[in-house]
Parts: sequence; structure tokens; C-alpha cells
Amino acid sequence: MDLFPFFKSVLEQDRSAVVLCDLEHTIVYMNPAAVERYAKYGGAALVGRSLLDCHGSQSRIMIQKVIAWFEQDQGHNLIYTFRSDEENKDVYMVALRDGDGKLIGYYEKHEYRHQETMELYDFEP
Repeated sequence: MDLFPFFKSVLEQDRSAVVLCDLEHTIVYMNPAAVERYAKYGGAALVGRSLLDCHGSQSRIMIQKVIAWFEQDQGHNLIYTFRSDEENKDVYMVALRDGDGKLIGYYEKHEYRHQETMELYDFEP
């Protein structure tokens, strides 16, 4: 069974921005939420460009340090990088690994802490 469509659908439906990068820091994928979130910086046109071009010098240094940490151990897969009180979210960098555990890239994970406003099971049967 080809699981790719299932994994892609998970990313496409996520309400948080998901930007996947390879180890050269090239943006290889942006989900619709990311395209919308980063529209003023180019949106979908950012795919194929370097993520490092979107960050200041201190952030670029920290991204490089996190990648080095990810490479040290297959158990190094998640690191807390930022807190936004304005958006009530925590931000993490997450390692992407192939089936053998080899580091192949990374992404930034936004975890919003707002209570859900949608009603439970809000649909008409």
C-alpha cells in the first residue's frame, strides 16, 4: 500500500504552517497553511529557495547548531526553539529521517495553545 497520499493529506489538512527543508536548507514543501502564513514573503514561490534567506544571522547560526545536534544521535529529533505569547504558541524544530534513521531534513512545528472554539462533532449527519 502506498502511504504517501495519506501522509501528504495529513500535512495538507494541518491548520499550522508546515515547511519541510532538506539538509541544504532548501524549502522542498509548504502546506497550504504555510503558503498563506508566508504569503507576504512569497508564499508558494519560496519552495526551492533557501530557508536561511528568510532568517537573520543569529537564527541561521542556531539552525546550523540544531542540525549538527540532530546529526549527533538518532534520538535527537525535537528541540524547543521559540515561544510567541502574542500567538500563544510554542515552536520546535523537528528532524526528518529516512527509514534507516538517517537525517534527511527538518521542519518547524508550531503548537498553538488556544482552546478549540469549534463545537464537538459539529456536523449534520
